[in-house]
Amino acid sequence: MQAVLTISDLDAGWGDTQVLSGVGLHIDAAGMVGVLGRNGVGKTTLIATIAGRSRVLRGCVTYDGKDLQGVPSYQRFRGGIGLVPQEREIFPSLTVGENLKVAKQAGPQEAGPQWDEERIFDLFPRLKERINNRGNQLSGGEQQMLAIARALMGNPRLLLLDEPTEGLAPVIVDQLIAALHEIRTKSRIAILIVEQHPGLVMELTNNIVVLDRGMVVFKHLDRAERADRQEIERLIGLQEAV
Repeated sequence: MQAVLTISDLDAGWGDTQVLSGVGLHIDAAGMVGVLGRNGVGKTTLIATIAGRSRVLRGCVTYDGKDLQGVPSYQRFRGGIGLVPQEREIFPSLTVGENLKVAKQAGPQEAGPQWDEERIFDLFPRLKERINNRGNQLSGGEQQMLAIARALMGNPRLLLLDEPTEGLAPVIVDQLIAALHEIRTKSRIAILIVEQHPGLVMELTNNIVVLDRGMVVFKHLDRAERADRQEIERLIGLQEAV
């Protein structure tokens, strides 16, 4: 199966400051990879580099067989890379419906199945109830649903999620996990999710990468077998080494 995303020997960072060193991973079509690690180890920089927001110092990021070097972030979005940033970045003064419309207009207009309001509201019924509310009138969970919905309106082949459950109530986290399962199984979208919580990520995928100090210290890209949770928790500091 051809990889949708391939990252090879990647050094990346912000300006002249290097954050990532020698990072490599791949995601197959309709696959899912979870990237775990403590705060400050480079998870957000990895997402930002794929999305075209941070600087590649060495190595290669390939999407759909094409090197993304020099491709601006808006062209990556139009090419099928959807981003759900940690800050959500919804338009606070626009309604839910207007946020979705703007995202749809900015995304690619291609033949085939499209994400539209009907599909979005099937996935997130709460957004239908709040369609005329502005972004700044939504709860944190509703804002996260809207951030994911906006990315989907661009009809992505690859969805990037940067700590989508941070600060959310457990009941909302459960709803988001169910939505991600549905997105992956019904839409065949490849997903890269960055998180701090192994249990949550391992509910979604067996494909796990752990970052520490900008480097890959654990990689398990095997759909058939579950990764070693105890080893992952030790690496990210949730468990004492024996």
